[in-house]
Amino acid sequence: MKLPYPGAIDCDLHLPLPTTRALLPYLGEFWREQLTTRYIDRTNFQMMSYPAKSPVAMRADWNVAREGETPLDALRRRALDPFGTRIAVASLLHGAIALFNEDMSAAIVSAVNDHVAREWLDPEPRLRGSILVTGQNADHAVAEIERLAPDKRFVQVLLPVMSDFLPGKRQMWPIYRAAERHGLAIGLHAGSTYRFAPTGSGWPSFQVEDYVAQSAAFENAIVSFLAEGVFNEFPRLNLVCLESGFTFVPTLLWRLNKEWRGVRAEVPWLDRPPAEVVRERVRFTLHPVDAPDDPAILRKVIAHMGCDDFLLFSTDYPHAHFEGENALPDGLPDGLIRKILIDNPLSAYPRLAAETAALEKAT
Repeated sequence: MKLPYPGAIDCDLHLPLPTTRALLPYLGEFWREQLTTRYIDRTNFQMMSYPAKSPVAMRADWNVAREGETPLDALRRRALDPFGTRIAVASLLHGAIALFNEDMSAAIVSAVNDHVAREWLDPEPRLRGSILVTGQNADHAVAEIERLAPDKRFVQVLLPVMSDFLPGKRQMWPIYRAAERHGLAIGLHAGSTYRFAPTGSGWPSFQVEDYVAQSAAFENAIVSFLAEGVFNEFPRLNLVCLESGFTFVPTLLWRLNKEWRGVRAEVPWLDRPPAEVVRERVRFTLHPVDAPDDPAILRKVIAHMGCDDFLLFSTDYPHAHFEGENALPDGLPDGLIRKILIDNPLSAYPRLAAETAALEKAT
């Protein structure tokens, strides 16, 4: 179904990957020289092996460029204007986060974030940014958060859901501490640094294996946040699962509560049913809707989730996860639509809530 009214907050919109040469103006003299003399400026830092214009990566109708149209013009025409979007949280996952040279990784990641601010946030006031960081070096990540936090247009810290270790691990806590201090959500996006196999039993052979394995990665991440005590240590920190799907949530919550009852002595900080914590602190973007087309089944899945606050509207631009302008799946309960489009995003992102409150007060 189409959005019933304008003003939605799109929580997962992707910006096109800039060429490395396009990032050179945002690098210091040393790194510009390093990248050019070593021919790294010709490197494609794509984070995945899916062809950029494959059906799963690009909607067919969003793959048609108009003569003279800039990428920003195309984004406005395809992903902002048709949905009457008020705010869109943009992300740009860049392969620099997987580099083994941590200093080079930090330099390129900073250039990516500056590119987003100058080339996208400055000319388009509806866009908000994600601070891309690398989880391999918490010091670099915290420095990047501190550098960009004064720019209130950045509303979350962005990490891939799969990295060298589970995201709840204590070496990640400085990142979460900085995010909480500045009112930034943590956005875990489908994807991996691919330093290790994306499945528990080794490397897959086909794209479908990798794609399906992403939902298991999100389950692992949520359990890691719970078991390691992230939500206890950082009581104001929200976790947003981007492009994760959500139909796995009811069974995950059931199993979490069941197993916790038997082993909770091991994690005494988890002092209440973990499903309650997930319902309070974890959110999921709407697309992809990994459910059958039958609206009755979708309504049943949502009912079993046991929470009206879970889902956040997303177009997942430019990916192919819904039909044309029918960005809402059929079967959503009427009372849930406004929450998905507006209320839940404001609750998930403290900076958006503060911005909205300030605007309302001013008017």
